[in-house]
Amino acid sequence: MVISKVLLGFCAGFGVCSGAANAQEFLAEPQDASGKFITATEIKMILPHTKAQWIAVRPYEGQDLLYFTNLLAWRCGLHQIRYSVNGAEMKVLEMEPCYVDEGAPNALKVDGAILPFLSFPLNTIVTIKLELLYDDLSQETAEYDRGAVQAN
Repeated sequence: MVISKVLLGFCAGFGVCSGAANAQEFLAEPQDASGKFITATEIKMILPHTKAQWIAVRPYEGQDLLYFTNLLAWRCGLHQIRYSVNGAEMKVLEMEPCYVDEGAPNALKVDGAILPFLSFPLNTIVTIKLELLYDDLSQETAEYDRGAVQAN
C-alpha cells in the first residue's frame, strides 16, 4: 500500500503545485508510534535538530539547484512542504509518496518523475522560506539566506 501525503490535484511540470494551502485542506492523521518515522510525532524528534540542513543550494552546470533531500527523507510525517524563493509566492513541493508497506517507507526512489531538487537560473537564489505542514496539522517555518545553505 502506498499513502500519498501531498496536496491532491494536478502538479504541472517543474515539480510544484501552485496556490495557497492550509491545514484546513487536510485531516490530522493518527499519531501511533510505529518505529518507522512515518508520523509527525516521530519525525518531530529529528527535524528540529537538522533544521540548518533542511535545504541546500548548489550552483551546477549553469544553474542553481535547490535541494530538499533532507526534508524529503522525513516526508512520511508531513502533509506538505511549501517554499518561496526570493519572496515570491509560496509553492507546494511535489513529493514521492510514503511507502508504508516497505522496509524503508521514507526512502527516496528518485525514478526521474519526482526529483529531490528544483532548478533556477544561476546565482538567482538569494533567500528561501519554507513552511512545513505536519500530518498532525501543526506547522513550522524556516528562512534561509543562500550563504548559509550553499554547497559548492
